[in-house]
Amino acid sequence: MGIVLSSFSTSLDGFIADPSGDVGPLFEWYSNGDVEVKPAGYDITFRMTEASARYWHETVTDREGAFVCGRGIFDYTRGWGGVPPGGVPTFVVTHRPPPADWPPIPEAPFTFVGDLPTAMELARAAAGDRDIGVAGPDLVQQCLNAGYIDEVRIDLVPVLLREGIRYFDNLEDRVFLEDPRIVEGKRVTHLRYRVRR
Repeated sequence: MGIVLSSFSTSLDGFIADPSGDVGPLFEWYSNGDVEVKPAGYDITFRMTEASARYWHETVTDREGAFVCGRGIFDYTRGWGGVPPGGVPTFVVTHRPPPADWPPIPEAPFTFVGDLPTAMELARAAAGDRDIGVAGPDLVQQCLNAGYIDEVRIDLVPVLLREGIRYFDNLEDRVFLEDPRIVEGKRVTHLRYRVRR
């Protein structure tokens, strides 16, 4: 059985974006190297350092079997144009209906779900023995509060944003993590923490 994980590029002071939602320097590590990385389902190519590319292939490529996101990140990305990260079945937790012009392509693998437990149940069924990715700061916090998250990944970028959207802001209790697995990249340190049970 796969794990449930969250992953964000994060500033040293804990922000995943500025107040307007712009990620700015937090994603520069996707293009500061010479190794080409092509994310599944996208017509783009990242140019990462060897260390970051190796980390990407070990942790992202073909590992996720389902994806759960909140409505905020869905709206921000415009539903990734109908092609979610990895092209896997995606469950959007929301109390609002899909946009009127949705889906942009007939085969868009999105399901809109009214509550988190149902979304996680559907994601587990869709993922089989593969991992489930969870995205969106509010949703990740809800998942941590509910005990769904097995691993927290942080791509730590050496910048202090001072204000913006925090990765962890509304946790109900302390969350203890195991010691991290660390990969040093250029202008980023990749950290993987298992959640202590």
